[in-house]
Amino acid sequence: MTNSSTGPRLGFFTRLLEDAPAAQRYRFALEQIQAAEAHGFDSAWVAQHHFSATEGGLPSPLVFLAHAAAQTSRIRLGTAIITLPMENGVRVAEDAAVTDVLSGGRLEIGLGSGGNPKSFPAFGTSFDQRREVFADNLAALKTLLAGQSLETGHALYPEPTRLSERLWQATFSSGGSGAAGAAGDGLMLSRTQPRSQDKPEATLDEVQLPVIDTYLANLPSGVEPRILASRTAVVADAAALPELRARTEPALRAEADRLVGYDTSGLSLDELLIATDTYLGTPEQVIERLATDRVLNRATDVSFQVHSVPATNETTLRSIELLATEVAPALGLTLTTEQAA
Repeated sequence: MTNSSTGPRLGFFTRLLEDAPAAQRYRFALEQIQAAEAHGFDSAWVAQHHFSATEGGLPSPLVFLAHAAAQTSRIRLGTAIITLPMENGVRVAEDAAVTDVLSGGRLEIGLGSGGNPKSFPAFGTSFDQRREVFADNLAALKTLLAGQSLETGHALYPEPTRLSERLWQATFSSGGSGAAGAAGDGLMLSRTQPRSQDKPEATLDEVQLPVIDTYLANLPSGVEPRILASRTAVVADAAALPELRARTEPALRAEADRLVGYDTSGLSLDELLIATDTYLGTPEQVIERLATDRVLNRATDVSFQVHSVPATNETTLRSIELLATEVAPALGLTLTTEQAA
């Protein structure tokens, strides 16, 4: 394949949160991934959430991605993330290996230790134990994906094809990014994250640039960095913005304090959009704000999602189109201009 620029590769991300039944959510997500592929996006990512339809609509991301693989031909398909402490590392390795075979080697595996604390007991563990369980499951997963045998003598079938080189770890902290770097894994950065109490006005790039520095400092010599920056961006035509802003305000206010870690009740909508790192506007407005984000200059990949904006499927499809045709070229993001055979 060839690319139209040398900047970060363009990705799409969804938490499958449309106001619709599960079957419709899954059809929407597939339609959005197909649209992203058609418009030259390099990757598509889906989140995993358990039990709550309002938090996220997909508990089984590898099942969905196997289906998406059959309906696409080129776009890389990733998990962002699998909450590994709620899984069995061996079963994740097996499901990933099968999905990768079915997709023709297009699977990317994003992992994390966090998640809704209320969900952990259903999987036989607790939120307080998550880091230890994550480490144990990750060790088993890495052993199998590297084509090696467990202490029990068991090896992975189907045999993995360089899947161990397509692991990513999500983190808010420099400690976590250092561990990801030392392991040679990719680094996944969030669309927003809580600010420290002593500097609540810090920009997202101020918070994330030190995390990137620590990742790069710990990356083994000769290993190429992989840094995925997730961002919320809803790009719309000017005529559609007033109604979209009106729908966005109550939804964003409902979760803003959780996202940023302080009281946002006194902020106007425009101030709230800035505080929650939400890029909502026309192509020109989104380009202007994203152009100041210094993380994009350090990332190898940028994935855009519409959440926490309550976007319809039609709004998301139009945003995907405008991201590819207007925003990405203006920011130097890489579009895929030819499909792989």
